[in-house]
Amino acid sequence: MTKLLNWARAAAVAAGAIAGAASAGPAFAQAVTPIKVGVLHSLSGTMAISETTLKDTMLMLVDDLNKKGGLLGRPVQAVVVDPASDWPLFAEKARELLAQQKVDVVFGNWTSVSRKSVLPVFEELNGLLFYPVQYEGEESSRNVFYTGAAPNQQAIPAVEYLMGRDGGEAKRFVLLGTDYVYPRTTNKILRAFLNSKGIADADILENYTPFGHADWQTIVSQVKQFASAGKKTAVISTINGDANVPFYKELANQGIKATDIPVVAFSVGEEEIAGLDATPLVGHLAAWNYFMSVDTPENKAFIAKWHAFIGNNKRTTNDPMEAHYIGFNMWVQAVKQAGTTQVDAVRQAMYGQKFKNLTGGVAVMNTNHHLSKPVMIGEIQANGQFDIVWKTPGVVVGDAWSDFIPESKPLVADWTYPWVCGNCATPKFAN
Repeated sequence: MTKLLNWARAAAVAAGAIAGAASAGPAFAQAVTPIKVGVLHSLSGTMAISETTLKDTMLMLVDDLNKKGGLLGRPVQAVVVDPASDWPLFAEKARELLAQQKVDVVFGNWTSVSRKSVLPVFEELNGLLFYPVQYEGEESSRNVFYTGAAPNQQAIPAVEYLMGRDGGEAKRFVLLGTDYVYPRTTNKILRAFLNSKGIADADILENYTPFGHADWQTIVSQVKQFASAGKKTAVISTINGDANVPFYKELANQGIKATDIPVVAFSVGEEEIAGLDATPLVGHLAAWNYFMSVDTPENKAFIAKWHAFIGNNKRTTNDPMEAHYIGFNMWVQAVKQAGTTQVDAVRQAMYGQKFKNLTGGVAVMNTNHHLSKPVMIGEIQANGQFDIVWKTPGVVVGDAWSDFIPESKPLVADWTYPWVCGNCATPKFAN
């Protein structure tokens, strides 16, 4: 009994130390081995405009968890590296996090080319990556949880909206993208989808530019010329990073208004618009699964917590931030359920995890490593926020493999036993 009482007292002291150590920082970290969370986001280079905020989001989430007592009786430590928008460097930094820093999980990446760069590292070392940004699909890894949108949760619904009455009944489409895997693969899917809806290739203009592209005068002129054919034309933008700033400026310079040629963007949110004069962009669109303007108690609380943490009430929130918020909290739940941070155990515990999203619904992690989430179309307002003009009535299950690419249509990802496969052919489309 004496030993039991002594153990109980020791446990109480340890619990008190954990609760009070959230603000103690280094002293607490020295007393108890921390759980390490890797943060793999560009803090310099062309993608810093988008990714720096995600690093800050992860620091906020880790700080909040430590204030609640940590995880499994241990503090949580964010280990931040800067891959500097350099795609090969992403792989080096991922290996550093997993092999040298011995992190338990990694949250990071934005572009698909950076994700493709780190994928072999995570699979070789059996690391766990939570990827928070919309992507092109056509991939399924047991080492990645894709918390951003798949094409059926963003690109396809956005084009359907533009083709519908509410979206202006577009008949011609301009596909503008940065020259890497996400835009090219997404547009391959969109071209096949448009063809299936009777849109001929002659009514589709496709163009790609390098990261950081700045001179948009010629391309925007080509868009105007293409749109002069008499059919309603819309632009689908998969332009990434800081190239969006001169692109939207050139639209305004050439007098392109949303009422004439609407642009729907898949990589432009509140953070990117914050660096622009939004007045000429009013009416242009973006497709996401979250907007800062969503009016829910959960979103209001998240925004308040973000402003308090960052110390700036003018800082915006955006969709990939919500993806990190959902992914991180699901990971915490899975670790608690598994009773360990061991990757194989946590991965199994992730399946079926549910967590309230910020838009008033519940996100679910499916066995294909994709979330169920709503889809929204937002219209840019003069204040840089979005007015939500359309949304799905419920959540949409993310699909790793597109139904519009013949070689992908029969494939399914299911990482539960006895499937344990990311690209297995099934008879589900036989009918």
